[in-house]
Amino acid sequence: MSKVIVIGGGPAGIMAAYFASQAGAEVILIEKNKMLGKKLRITGKGRCNITNACDLEDFISNIYHNGSFMYSSLYSFTNDDLINLFEKNGLKVKIERGKRVFPMSDKAIDVVNTLEKLICNENIEIIFGKKVKSIIIEGKLAKGVILRDGKKIYSDAVILATGGKSYPLTGSTGDGYDIAKKCGHTISELKPALVGMNTKPIPKSEMVGLLLKNVSIALYRNGKKVYEDFGELEFRDYGIDGAIVKSASCYMREDRSDYKIILDLKPALDEKKLDNRIQRDFREMNNKFFRETLRKLIPAKMIDFIIEYSGIEPDKIVHQITKEERKRLLNAIKNMELVIESLRPIDEAIVTSGGVSIKEINPSTMESKIIEGLFFAGELIDVDGYTGGYNLQIAFSTGYIAGINSIKI
Repeated sequence: MSKVIVIGGGPAGIMAAYFASQAGAEVILIEKNKMLGKKLRITGKGRCNITNACDLEDFISNIYHNGSFMYSSLYSFTNDDLINLFEKNGLKVKIERGKRVFPMSDKAIDVVNTLEKLICNENIEIIFGKKVKSIIIEGKLAKGVILRDGKKIYSDAVILATGGKSYPLTGSTGDGYDIAKKCGHTISELKPALVGMNTKPIPKSEMVGLLLKNVSIALYRNGKKVYEDFGELEFRDYGIDGAIVKSASCYMREDRSDYKIILDLKPALDEKKLDNRIQRDFREMNNKFFRETLRKLIPAKMIDFIIEYSGIEPDKIVHQITKEERKRLLNAIKNMELVIESLRPIDEAIVTSGGVSIKEINPSTMESKIIEGLFFAGELIDVDGYTGGYNLQIAFSTGYIAGINSIKI
C-alpha cells in the first residue's frame, strides 16, 4: 500500500486526502490548526460559495490568471462532479444569481461537516496542531516530511496544499511557499486578489457600511478602460469593497499604474433619462432646498457626499440651480471618479495572487517537475479566478488530481 502525506486541511487538502484514500493509499493529513477547514468556515461571509454552475469553457474564462493550466483538472473533476459528491453525502445545494452554488442551508459549516464526513469514512490519519518544517528529499524524490518539532514522517508521496497568505488568522500564513522554495520551486510575486481598495475621496463616516445594489463600475488604468462590472458595491472607512470591486482588483497587477474607478449609481438610466428625472424632481420641489430634492434620487447616507462632490450649495433653492450645476449633479451620479491609492493588504484578500510557478507543475497530475513524488493543490499554485465560486473549485479540482495521481503504481 502506498503512503501519502497531505499537508493542509483546507478544501484542496481534504479533497486530495479523500481521493488518495479512495485510490487505495494509506493517508496522513497534517493540519496545523486544531480543526479542518478553518478558513472555509468563514468563506462567503459564512455562506460558502462552493463552486459555479456555468459550463466549463465559461468557467475557465473566469480564471483570469493562468486559466489554461486548469483544463485537465476541471475536465477530470468538474463542477457537476463536485455538486454530485456533496449531494451524495447529504449536502443539498442551490444555485443563485450568476450561477453561484451555495449550500441550501446558507451555512459554510455544513460544507465543512460534509468534507469531514467524507474523510472520516476513509483510511486517513489526521494529525492536528503540528507544523511541517520541510520535505524530506532523497536524490530528486520526495520521501516524507520533517515537522517543526524535528519528528520525521516517511511516505511515498507528499501533497502540499497549505493555502495562500490571505486571512492569516485562519492559518493561511504562507508556510507552503517557503516549503516549496526549499524544494527548488519558483514562487511568483504574492499579491492580494479579490480585495477592497483604498480610494480618494474617502467616503464620509455615515456612508461606511452602505451597500449599493445594481450599480456599475469601470476600472481605468492610465486612462484606458480595462474592466467593467455590474452588481454590489460597499463603502468602507478606507474606500470601497464588495463583489464588483473585488473582481476589479484582479486587474490591478501594475503597481506603478494610475488607476481609477468610475462609479455609476444609476446604470439603468442613460444621461438623458436621468437628466429628465432630475428636472422633473426639481419642478416638483421648485422652492425646496437642493439637499431635499436628493432624497428621492439617492440613498440618504450619500446625500452629503454627492453635494460635496457636485459642488452645489446644499441650501440653494432648486429653481436657482443653473444648467451647469445640474450637469455637475448628473456627473456625480453617473460618473463619480474614485482614485485608487492602493489595494487593501493581503491579509484581507479572499485569495492570494501568485504562488508556485505553473511552469514547474505537470497540469495533468499536479506533480512537481523538479521533485518526483511532490504534488501541489489549491491556492498555493499561481492560478487565480474571479469571485463567484471559481477559486474553491480550483482547490477541489487540483486536490482531486493530486490525490489520484499520488499513488505509486
